Amino acid sequence: MNVLVLGSGGREHALAWAIAKSPRLDSLFVAPGNGGTATIAKNVPLDMNDADAVIGFARSENIDLVVIGPEAPLVAGVADAIRAAGIAVFGPGAQGARLEGSKSFSKEFMLAHGLPTARYKKCTSQDEAMDYLHEVGAPIVVKADGLAAGKGVVVAEDMEEAEEAVRDCFAGDFGEAGSVVVIEEMLEGPECSMLAFLSEGKALAMPCAQDHKRAFDGDLGPNTGVYSPVPCVTSELEAAMQEIMQNAAAATAKEFDDAYTGVLYGGFMLTAEGPKLLEFNARFGDPETQVIMPRLESDALEAFYMVATGKLDALDLRWTDQVAVCVVLASDGYPGSYEKGKVILGIEEAEELDGVTVFHAGTAFNQDDELVTNGGRVLNVVALADTFEDARELAYEACDKINFEGKQYRHDIALRALEA
Repeated sequence: MNVLVLGSGGREHALAWAIAKSPRLDSLFVAPGNGGTATIAKNVPLDMNDADAVIGFARSENIDLVVIGPEAPLVAGVADAIRAAGIAVFGPGAQGARLEGSKSFSKEFMLAHGLPTARYKKCTSQDEAMDYLHEVGAPIVVKADGLAAGKGVVVAEDMEEAEEAVRDCFAGDFGEAGSVVVIEEMLEGPECSMLAFLSEGKALAMPCAQDHKRAFDGDLGPNTGVYSPVPCVTSELEAAMQEIMQNAAAATAKEFDDAYTGVLYGGFMLTAEGPKLLEFNARFGDPETQVIMPRLESDALEAFYMVATGKLDALDLRWTDQVAVCVVLASDGYPGSYEKGKVILGIEEAEELDGVTVFHAGTAFNQDDELVTNGGRVLNVVALADTFEDARELAYEACDKINFEGKQYRHDIALRALEA
């Protein structure tokens, strides 16, 4: 089979890496790709949001399956166009992608179908949002309604912070995404993610993952580490989350004109009342994919193709019992401004360690064909081992072998798993 993966981050490298192991694979392309995908596939300079360009390339290369990584092309309807062109595609249409593209739509979907979630209000003006804030008080969560490149969500501990978040949204800090604001109850408990393959109104859940939302030790800064499985998720909690995902899948069949085909990401808060949904994403999570794909023992390409062609019932996935820990190596200054073009050394030495895989999130090659940094999150260092203690030790040993100017990373990834 000939396969095209759309995207350029660590998630897409992990997906391409898993696909590349399939004996069914003939040719693999990634558009636009990064320095890591270039070692296992052919990177192509396609605009992944341009459906006509993607379809034209797919036809010219006899592509059998297109796998869409990021949310933007999904929300833009690229999957719809590819499907209409008669090419198998892994990813929901624009209607299903609204579950991520509009937080208010997603909340309305959850409530309409009895999916447990936080109380909320959709606000279309700053005055309306401020009035509601003063009605409910803080702590509270303020969200820009649309896609905001992973930003636009503020967990406000006090009214001053909440009011500032509302003003930022309506001032245009997040563009059109902030023209509508969702204000919701702040839920308490540990967070975790459950991803599920969806097709024809049915769901097949993957193992849970738990990420670290912050760049720095002590939970400061953005998302920079993840692990799977999640020790605090008991079999009862996992069953409850799976039921919610099954109900969500059934709801997509009732709600949407076209079958939701691809992955649905459920972000959960494990509250005292049980699991509640924080959000849906319409694609694989990043960096969750980087620990889920290494735990998949089944043929990833076969799985993606069966989901894309409506054969989820015949899919029997196998997962390793080993645990996966991912540490993100970031550029100095991230999540603020940072420099690019720093030469990266030591990846081959890191991957010589048994159980270590390094996924590239923000890398490229310079004019001298040297691998260099090309983003805030640069590399995802993943270790697979029998215990969290061993996986942590292995991941950090690998991190020490990789060097680039300004390298920064957290030192406490997965410590929560050891304490659970």
